[in-house]
Amino acid sequence: MFSVPNLSDLNAGAALPAIFLGVYACLLMIVDLFIPRTRKQITVALTLIGLGAALVLALLALGDVVEFGDGALAFGGMYVADRFSDAVNVTVLITAILGVLVAYNYLERIHRQRSEYYYLLLFTTLGVMVMGAAGDLVIVFVALELLSIPLYILSGFRWPQEASEESALKYFILGAFSSGFLVYGIALVYGATGTTDFRALWQSIEQIVVSDASSKYLLLVGTGLVLVGLGFKVAAVPFHMWTPDVYQGAPTSVVAYMSVAAKVGGFAALARVLGAGMGNLTLGSEAAAAWQSTVWIIAALTMILGNVVAIVQSDLKRLLAYSSIAHAGYLLIGVAAAGTPAVADEAARAVIMYLAAYAFTNVGAFAVIIAVEKDDASNTGLDSMRGLAARQPLLAASMAVFMLSLTGIPLTAGFVGKWFVFKSAVAADLIPVAVIGVLTSLVSAYYYLRIVWYMYFEQGKGEAYVPAPLAWAISIATVGTLVLGIFPYLLSDLANGITLAFGP
Repeated sequence: MFSVPNLSDLNAGAALPAIFLGVYACLLMIVDLFIPRTRKQITVALTLIGLGAALVLALLALGDVVEFGDGALAFGGMYVADRFSDAVNVTVLITAILGVLVAYNYLERIHRQRSEYYYLLLFTTLGVMVMGAAGDLVIVFVALELLSIPLYILSGFRWPQEASEESALKYFILGAFSSGFLVYGIALVYGATGTTDFRALWQSIEQIVVSDASSKYLLLVGTGLVLVGLGFKVAAVPFHMWTPDVYQGAPTSVVAYMSVAAKVGGFAALARVLGAGMGNLTLGSEAAAAWQSTVWIIAALTMILGNVVAIVQSDLKRLLAYSSIAHAGYLLIGVAAAGTPAVADEAARAVIMYLAAYAFTNVGAFAVIIAVEKDDASNTGLDSMRGLAARQPLLAASMAVFMLSLTGIPLTAGFVGKWFVFKSAVAADLIPVAVIGVLTSLVSAYYYLRIVWYMYFEQGKGEAYVPAPLAWAISIATVGTLVLGIFPYLLSDLANGITLAFGP
């Protein structure tokens, strides 16, 4: 007989930060009905209050100040509240706060100040949080859709501008297509193992490997399709085709948030699915997971294509789109390293540290683009950076910090992130992909430092508009990038204690 679980069985308190944000977003939608159209700054303030409260809850959980719920599992094991999910929550909530700050004046300038923007951002943030805590393949899919559907809408927020409509349509069609791959992959994994729960999946795979059952081939195909579905979300080669067009056509404030949030959710899910659920899927006598070679080859191709194609870009948004692809490759190095059981936890920590560093750096870079962009979405070419240092020295200095961090120069957060990712690759004996990562980082220095050269050594107008909320966002991102680079132990403390919970 089916038994209805009580509140104690659900252990909903363990998921308190996510539950709070979801309930708050729904309540905000109702409250906003009574806020006049001319007073939408109240909606923005309420959005920031909600994100700030959720961030406090996430920080309390991360610092073990307060233990929400009884144990790590909630909702029958479908939600895993551990150090990994806590770190994901903190990272995406900070990203969302920066995303709101960069959006407010931008939406005013383009005459698109609508409350829906902030609700959609909150629901996407909730999707990322649930992806980071997923303990079941079904939850991964549900959270992925919760993350993605608001982003499809936000990409077309400049309607009726054709470029924005086109970006939304491309993103939606390819996103729906990739979701089909993910669902099919989950179905095949379920067919091979009889479960979608990560803990039960681990046990079932262990039996399949030991008995050398024929279902392992079905399992391999299913794993490959899951990788395709999540590979689209993180813009890994060859599933990256949507990225440059969407980044260029979507509102820049949306891209600033999306470029980080989608990666945080996607890589959190990859680490959970491949590391915690399928880390023991081996072939023959090999100790490493069967998917490891595929992932590191994709990582190498992603780094090479992203960095090489970025060299020839003349538009800043397209350049950072290919930069985003390249950074997906660096993060995939950490995912590949997680295929070696002895290095899995170290690799998961490296991925989290990289994502935290990337959050400050990339949102900050797009915030500077917002400052120089015109109301009609023009002036986003490299020429817009010419002479910026002469007229906006602080803005140029911040952009220089972001470019150095994306390159991976010491004393910036980007260097710390790359250091730990490459370190995990070496520990997993993935030397070739680590070498490719270092070499492609050198290639990236050309197009990143070219922007710095334009700002400081080229003549031009270099005009920018930096209202207070945008200035706050750029300042926070700059300080975060430098502080995490100068004091790397802050990042290591964030990731300290993270495990992928291998085995039952």
